[in-house]
Amino acid sequence: MRPPKKLAAVFRVPKLTWMRISIALAIAVMADGLQFFLNGFGWVGPDEAIDVATMLLTSWLIGFHWLLLPTFVINFMPVLDELPTWTACVIAVSALRKREQRATPPPPPEKPTIEI
Repeated sequence: MRPPKKLAAVFRVPKLTWMRISIALAIAVMADGLQFFLNGFGWVGPDEAIDVATMLLTSWLIGFHWLLLPTFVINFMPVLDELPTWTACVIAVSALRKREQRATPPPPPEKPTIEI
């Protein structure tokens, strides 16, 4: 079952390159580091802003994956937000996406049809 075209555009899966994975991983590490540092001060607002920005940027870079949602929710829980969840999620999603891309061959090019 395929999603409608408008919904499929939102949940697109880009071709993963090492550059996309590296940038997504750098963003995740920076987000986890900032959250760990800011939690020491007891600031609540910047943590949520970091989570939203990280979710959007990683979804744009490596494509939306359902594993991003539990990671987003876990970061709102008091003790669990200290864990490097974004880093682990980006590594897991990247590995799953790479495996998917290796398993499915690219579609054959469409032959142009000439109507008379």
